[in-house]
Amino acid sequence: MTVVETRVPLTVIAGPTASGKTALAIAWARVAGGEIVSADSQQVYRAFDIGTAKPSDEELAAVPHHLISEVDPLEPFSAAEYQRRADAAIADITSRGRPVFVVGGTGLYLRVLLHGVVDAPGALPSLRAEMEAMAAEQGREAVHHRLAQVDPETAAKLPPQDLVRVVRALEIHAQTGIPASEFRRAHAFAPDRYPFHLYVLNPPRESLYTAINARTEALFSRGLVEETRALLEHGYADAAPMRSVGYVQARAVVEGRMTREEAVLDTAQETRRYAKRQLTWFRREPGAVFLAPPYVRPEP
Repeated sequence: MTVVETRVPLTVIAGPTASGKTALAIAWARVAGGEIVSADSQQVYRAFDIGTAKPSDEELAAVPHHLISEVDPLEPFSAAEYQRRADAAIADITSRGRPVFVVGGTGLYLRVLLHGVVDAPGALPSLRAEMEAMAAEQGREAVHHRLAQVDPETAAKLPPQDLVRVVRALEIHAQTGIPASEFRRAHAFAPDRYPFHLYVLNPPRESLYTAINARTEALFSRGLVEETRALLEHGYADAAPMRSVGYVQARAVVEGRMTREEAVLDTAQETRRYAKRQLTWFRREPGAVFLAPPYVRPEP
């Protein structure tokens, strides 16, 4: 594990989707003369703009941003690669004497940046192909059931639809002989790589859900279905963001499996569920300071 030297602590702004992270980060960074490093697993991809709710052109112009629209849609991108690129961005920013604001809701990206990566075994292409075939023939619930037999703890935390992580847990078990949950506890994330202050935005649930509903309607009104249709026509059906909430539903509209109204309702519901999982994740983060609106930056 590499501890990265930096004199000034990173300011990390995390929290659930639609909680106001981008606006707050820009406000704080402008006052401090800082720059923003994104920690969003979908906004890192080019071309997927509306559905990932990327910062607007005005917001991007207000404060320099890093790791937004940086990766080709079909390029493999892992948490370890995120760590490498974020480290490079942070080094560049600090070399110019500017403070760093790390902003995003992807908990794993923040964790590997701040604490390091678990040295887990690699992929098993044969097992992955077998499980994907099982999912296609018997449904993803069948793959999830197999995980529940060997690692009930991990299975309880993952929905059957999250095939990527379900299969990943099966890969770890197949190669180590122990459940992924036990493996991760035994190989706990290392001590901090950076000094940091972690702020988690935690608006009241009712106001958060209202914001999620409003943003969902806004994404569809801005042309999410049309963007998705164009992305599919460009050959991006297998791009990672196409499996994310919003694009899944918009694709269903394009393919005639959902109406727009059904897609909006389903996207909002799944986004609310995702926000709940995000907050659960951040509650496990040591040293996290939870902020309720109006957001005022505490004194370090």
